[in-house]
Amino acid sequence: MRTNGRKRPGDQRDTTDSPGEGRRRHSTRRSQTREPRELSIEEQREKARDIVVRQLAMMDRSRAQLSEALERRGIGPEVADEILERFEEIGLIDDAHFAEVLTRTRFAEKGASRRAILSELQRKGVARDLAERALEQIDPEDELEAAVTLAMKKLRSTSGNPDTLTRRTYAALARKGFDPEQCSQALREAQARLG
Repeated sequence: MRTNGRKRPGDQRDTTDSPGEGRRRHSTRRSQTREPRELSIEEQREKARDIVVRQLAMMDRSRAQLSEALERRGIGPEVADEILERFEEIGLIDDAHFAEVLTRTRFAEKGASRRAILSELQRKGVARDLAERALEQIDPEDELEAAVTLAMKKLRSTSGNPDTLTRRTYAALARKGFDPEQCSQALREAQARLG
């Protein structure tokens, strides 16, 4: 508030009363916004190339993941297909290689089952035949050994009622994607090894 036309300390308002001066009201954004202009085909191509390069710089991605990223950013389907095909031609997009690397990584680092890896590959848009071919690199015996290792870790890390512990370990194996037969077999093997 003003007292006798003077500002009080801390008063930030302008006290001038002449027209056009004084406290200005913030103009609304609506009057300043413009409709986004349509990108030309060449601008879409350039934008699409930039998006794909940035996505691949972060990590390997499937063609389907890149296609979704382009669609989310407003790139037309014809331009997206053109750019993705070009990146496939030069070898920067390769779903078979992507599937093989993801399979090796998930199995080696997480001990994931083939079923869980297949599900992840399909969520990422890899064709089923390419995913199944990539999964051939996981030997069934190695997969069972991964399940046994996980079961042993779970059995060692908790204590309590043996029946409850068995159920929880079985559930942990199932959550990792192991089928019921693998869960039972891995659980029996782990219990035998731990004695």
